[in-house]
Amino acid sequence: MKVLVTGYDGYIGTVLVEKLLARGYEVRGLDAGYLRGCSLRQNGGLTEAIEKDIRDVESEDLSGVEAIVHLAALSNDAMGELDARLTLEVNFEASLRLAGLAKAMGIRRFVFASSCSMYGASSEASASEDAPLNPLTAYALSKVKAEEALSQLADDSFSPTFLRGATVYGFSPKLRFDLVLNNLMGWAITTGQIRIMSDGTPWRPLVHVEDIADAYVAALEAPIEAVHGQAFNIGQDIENYQVRDIAETVRRVVPGCRVVYAGTADSDARSYRVDFSKVRRALPSFQPRWNIERGAQQLCDALTANGVTREDFESRCFFRVKQLQYLLSTGMVDANLRWSHTAEPREVNLGARQ
Repeated sequence: MKVLVTGYDGYIGTVLVEKLLARGYEVRGLDAGYLRGCSLRQNGGLTEAIEKDIRDVESEDLSGVEAIVHLAALSNDAMGELDARLTLEVNFEASLRLAGLAKAMGIRRFVFASSCSMYGASSEASASEDAPLNPLTAYALSKVKAEEALSQLADDSFSPTFLRGATVYGFSPKLRFDLVLNNLMGWAITTGQIRIMSDGTPWRPLVHVEDIADAYVAALEAPIEAVHGQAFNIGQDIENYQVRDIAETVRRVVPGCRVVYAGTADSDARSYRVDFSKVRRALPSFQPRWNIERGAQQLCDALTANGVTREDFESRCFFRVKQLQYLLSTGMVDANLRWSHTAEPREVNLGARQ
């Protein structure tokens, strides 16, 4: 099967592509290229890649494709708030256009990267897929609107599936430090302090990047009737944590570090716990293998082995909104986040230190 993976050069995409190739899939990658040069280590193996803005996809880019995993987006809440209009244009409007092209070309399977952040500040003890949606950010709203619109396209010829990922953590070739566990680990390794920017009480569901990549594979390989038009929370029930508990896990893994409450005493409005029982029933082949203790140790080992410094940790390359702001400030992309010239960004490859 030939699979198109949009956003293939991102945090999840690089891990997913490696898994698909290992399982014998043909993979065509499509990515805007915003993260060129921002690698902790090099990823390889993909022979068919298209550098193109997701807003500009054409039918020819989908030729020969039998399934799509659509990861491309302006990701995370901070990036979404950079420009709410652009967030909806890229995450919602472009997703709907891509799906329309896919349907017209007879591509039936369409696996969409949605998000548990849609639950916002949930009043549910543990939010299932049927819980009320309460998006608090432009990013979360864009995912709600995309799910609603894509659902309207579902029929016998087109089968969307929505994977609502928990907050991701763990090592990837395109590492991110703007995710809670990764961020706390970065502070611990480079400063000896684990900096919490709230009162530590908000709840977050977490999922390792390897596990969420496995969920995409499971969705592609499941009987289509088991996933047709369905939304699935991706994670594990035991991986719902308060931020202060995540910080304590990091403290146990990194010798000599301490927890510091560096922000206000206010609680973050984004607080929710998630029920992951549906995916266990519908996708029995999805078997998460990670927990935050193992994931924190993996990150600790990787950052230590690569000699990551505080300068590295705070650099633009590992914070998505910083990277976009850099591209904007240098004129490499215009106000609509379209490439304005062909200058190459500075290569950052910490893996070369090994």
